[in-house]
Amino acid sequence: MARAKAKTAKARAAKPRAAKARSAARTAVRHKAAAKARARPAVSPRRKQTFTVSHHREQDFDRGLRRYAHYRDLGTAKATNGMVQAHVIRFVPPCEPKEVSKLHYHEVDFQMVYVLKGWIKTELTGEGTHVMRAGSCWLQPPRIKHKVLDYSDDCEVLEIVLPAEFKTVELE
Repeated sequence: MARAKAKTAKARAAKPRAAKARSAARTAVRHKAAAKARARPAVSPRRKQTFTVSHHREQDFDRGLRRYAHYRDLGTAKATNGMVQAHVIRFVPPCEPKEVSKLHYHEVDFQMVYVLKGWIKTELTGEGTHVMRAGSCWLQPPRIKHKVLDYSDDCEVLEIVLPAEFKTVELE
């Protein structure tokens, strides 16, 4: 019986120590989470966006950044207050490799290209040469050096870029 009382006394003494240890562990986790939250950069408020629609009209294709391409703005830059640019690019035939094959990159946060019609052959530094056909989609990481090598006479692509205003740096 003396032994049973001794075990019970030890168990009672161990309970507060275990509770204190659990409490200390929870406090440490809370402090770590709070420190992590403070270390995160503040999220900038979303820009106000408005509804927009763009229907296909031939007259909406304008000469743009390059002579060999006509661009149809889809209205997203205005609708997103400069957050996103989306346009259809129609390449002007015939492809002149001496003119189109200029190594360059874009100072963007995001760039995605989807082939609507035809095909386009492009080279991306570190990724090789790829022929993209109607239905192909690719993501160009920010500032990746690339160049167009060739395209079909009917090539059209949809390009989505963030932010809407960006700089293109020619390397050749």
